[in-house]
Amino acid sequence: MKRWYGQVLGVALLVQSVACREEPMPPSPTPTDEEPPVRWDVVEPGEALSGGEAGTVSNASAQAFSQALPALSLERRSSFVSGRGVFEIDWVPAPASSSRADRDGLGPVFHAVACISCHPANGRAAPPDEPGSTGESLLVRLSIPGTTPTGAPLAEPTYGDQLQPKGIPGVPAEARVVVRHTQLPGTFADGEAFTLQAPEYVLEELAHGSPHPDTLLSPRLAQPLHGLGLLAAVPEATVLEWADPEDANGDGISGRPNRVWSVRQGRQVLGRFGWKANQPDLEQQSAGAFLGDMGLTTSLFPTQPCTFAEHSCGDAPPGGTPEVEDNRLAALTFFSHVIAVPARRNVDSPRVLQGKALFHRVGCAGCHRPTLTTSSLEGYPELSGQSIRPYTDLLLHDLGEALADGRPDFEATGREWRTAPLWGIGLTATVNGHTRFLHDGRARSLMEAILWHGGEAEASREAVRQLSKDEREVLITFLESL
Repeated sequence: MKRWYGQVLGVALLVQSVACREEPMPPSPTPTDEEPPVRWDVVEPGEALSGGEAGTVSNASAQAFSQALPALSLERRSSFVSGRGVFEIDWVPAPASSSRADRDGLGPVFHAVACISCHPANGRAAPPDEPGSTGESLLVRLSIPGTTPTGAPLAEPTYGDQLQPKGIPGVPAEARVVVRHTQLPGTFADGEAFTLQAPEYVLEELAHGSPHPDTLLSPRLAQPLHGLGLLAAVPEATVLEWADPEDANGDGISGRPNRVWSVRQGRQVLGRFGWKANQPDLEQQSAGAFLGDMGLTTSLFPTQPCTFAEHSCGDAPPGGTPEVEDNRLAALTFFSHVIAVPARRNVDSPRVLQGKALFHRVGCAGCHRPTLTTSSLEGYPELSGQSIRPYTDLLLHDLGEALADGRPDFEATGREWRTAPLWGIGLTATVNGHTRFLHDGRARSLMEAILWHGGEAEASREAVRQLSKDEREVLITFLESL
């Protein structure tokens, strides 16, 4: 059995930075005569409407991330249902029987048989957690140093740009991904202990030999789908206005936009979606997932990415040209635009308000910006002019060596990640039955997710570590209200 090992990310650095630093919490901004102090411990108008008036639903059940925008007309709600049908299709290898011919084309190598496999209940997948375990929820991006003519990462020559743990009959799976963990102890300033769990990724049963010696590996979990259309409707000018690549204002935060290739437009555009903001829009995100996760071609990506080493992959029969018709791609794209955001809970609770004030005081809002306003988005009038509260700036930030995957993606470096939206994060356990966070699910709680932050977020992380136990609890109470 051949193996290829990934690295344990940031172990030494994390132990030093989390367990040893004793930096004080930054003081609250000093008010001036011209600017009265901002009160974060009060309820703001419309604060419960995370998705704005047109994009928020009062649903805190296990289906909280599966609701259509309440502003949809009856006809467009029918289109939402059609798109959900595409999202839930179980695809099969070609050629299929006549009763299943409308869903054939799976593979030849693939990761899952349906979109919903990686986005359970439209939410957040959990990583394999048992020692030495594997699972279909975790995918692994692969590349080697360098870029394509469009600026994308160079695919690993033997296995392509994504490791495929499954194959249709007659086509071998590329490899098996096993996750192992190292326990990292640390303490809060008041002496309370915590333990973080650093993952190691091992590629076993490699079908075509060892990868390129300079292979860069990045594990990823699928992200929740609610509110994506609202983020698509945020004006590009707003995102660029917040960018501060040289940290001109000296606040230690230097968010940068990612510029990525739009297949539809044939040019570089602003990246908005994905862990590194490496997708320009939801159509390309959907088409990329069809190809990368299920081996299904579309008019945007009409060619299977079989490599020179995968002869049986190239010889496998297709399920059509393309395998996913344009109307189905359009249906899935529409569906992903019009998923509503669940309303906030307990916004007037004294402890939630205290936690919100702490969130701002320790600097989390420097990247997780609470409010945005959407403009118009062609084809989606329901998304226009909404005051939303996603808690993101859609920019890339350096989160330090402990979270680095070392793999550039267009203009994103190996230490940079897009600020993840926080809306709905408090319902993760209700919807998906777990509390696993960050790009590979290594954090087992919201507090662990905070403690993994470094780089531009190091000062905020250290400020949280200095909080009292009660303050830490109210901060988490606030996050759970989102």
